[in-house]
Amino acid sequence: MPSDTPLFTRALPDADATAAFAIALGALLRAGDVLLLEGPIGAGKTHFARALIQDRLSRLGRNEDVPSPTFTLVQVYDAEPEIWHADLYRLGHPDEAIELGLEEAFDAAICLIEWPERLGPLTPPDALRLSFTQTEGGAARRVSAFGPATWAARLAALESATND
Repeated sequence: MPSDTPLFTRALPDADATAAFAIALGALLRAGDVLLLEGPIGAGKTHFARALIQDRLSRLGRNEDVPSPTFTLVQVYDAEPEIWHADLYRLGHPDEAIELGLEEAFDAAICLIEWPERLGPLTPPDALRLSFTQTEGGAARRVSAFGPATWAARLAALESATND
């Protein structure tokens, strides 16, 4: 069970720092990894997801538009493994996440979930929760990572390599 103590907290002074963090974390992800992206509107969740997805696609030689899934609810990207980017803000009940196919995606894809509290009991227990907050009057961001101990070892290299 994830703790309320963050695995780490990182200052993200600008959009470039958010993108660099997304790219570094994205390089560690594999099939079955679920990132729960929390924070208010404007906290950087979509920017983070877009940078991560664009980097993974560019490694496959593809330069694709990565729109926000606010209206489509889910965008699926053909990669190895598949990447699912979901924005659950408009969901009224966790059962609607089942209709989107998220339960199956949690096992086989990399899933980036905005507004994950809408998942309710469907939230994967081994997910990594990234909590984004605005700082400096909204000019900068901070991200804190929460998750089970299995994430701590995977994130240790990321933390030492990118926290300069």
